[in-house]
Amino acid sequence: MTPRERVKAAMRYRPVDKAPLQYYYTPVGYFEHGEKLNDLYATLPGDFEPFYRHEPCGPGPGDYDPDGSYHAFKKDEWGTLWEYRIYGIAGIPKQYPIPVLEEIGRYTLPDPPRRSVEAQQAVCRNQGEYYTLVNAHSLIERLRQLLPDDEVYCGIELDDPAINRLADKICAYNAVAIEQAIAAGADGIQFGDDYGAEKSMLLSPETWRRFFKPRLKELFAPAVKAGLDIHFHSCGKIEPILEDLREVGATSIWPQLPAYDMKQLADTCRSLGLAVAIHTDRANTMTFGTPADVRELVLREFEMFKMMDGGSWFYVEADNGFPFENLRALVETIAQWR
Repeated sequence: MTPRERVKAAMRYRPVDKAPLQYYYTPVGYFEHGEKLNDLYATLPGDFEPFYRHEPCGPGPGDYDPDGSYHAFKKDEWGTLWEYRIYGIAGIPKQYPIPVLEEIGRYTLPDPPRRSVEAQQAVCRNQGEYYTLVNAHSLIERLRQLLPDDEVYCGIELDDPAINRLADKICAYNAVAIEQAIAAGADGIQFGDDYGAEKSMLLSPETWRRFFKPRLKELFAPAVKAGLDIHFHSCGKIEPILEDLREVGATSIWPQLPAYDMKQLADTCRSLGLAVAIHTDRANTMTFGTPADVRELVLREFEMFKMMDGGSWFYVEADNGFPFENLRALVETIAQWR
């Protein structure tokens, strides 16, 4: 199997010749581990893009407090001022372009980035035999970057007309990325919205079905029609809406595995035909566990999700604070099935 064939088979619950593998090459991983991370990843290339060595980087000279701790600020094209305390890790909004719901009408979205079809096609061609996944952004995450959380969640719960209009504009922005992915010949799109907390959803399933489900169904419809896979990421426990995500077109999910009973999630997703990206527990096992703990958990994930029968793949990223020995145990254990 080529890497693309392998991922496509896994997405459709068809048997694979070896465990599919996806990397996200995090800046913080290279900042903390440098060339050792390049050397490790080079031993086991993934299926979503060819491996190439990444240049380790770090904070700029002005990104430190007087006490020497990392502390940076950056305003993005949406007008949000971000504060960063851990290099290479997502920041938190320091200033919102829309401080209250009443000011939504004054806000203007940035123009969506548009690349020529030829440029997009070149990206896909450069992937060669690898699976091409194009980012189609987010909805609730964008809302939470533009307004404070209380304004977002109260606005959604109250079905405020202004936040509905803003959500529609964000979806129109995201639709451009999907149009470009289709025109370029991508294999799939990825979309990320965190709807869950550790034990439950952040809003009720009924509210989610009213506010998000119809918008996602409309947004994903062109990709569904064109036959693209739709890969959906959501942190937290979102079990009540897994079937809904399948109904709006999602073909796979990247869940926060420790929030679930692993066997129950594996059985549920297999019954729905919803493939799963296996992201080994980063909050506990990868950060505070031993290499033996990592190996035991990766083996359990492989067996629980019946990976060789299709329906799942390993997702690897190096977060801040991961001991290198645990990263090596992760990659070397996955290599048993590669």
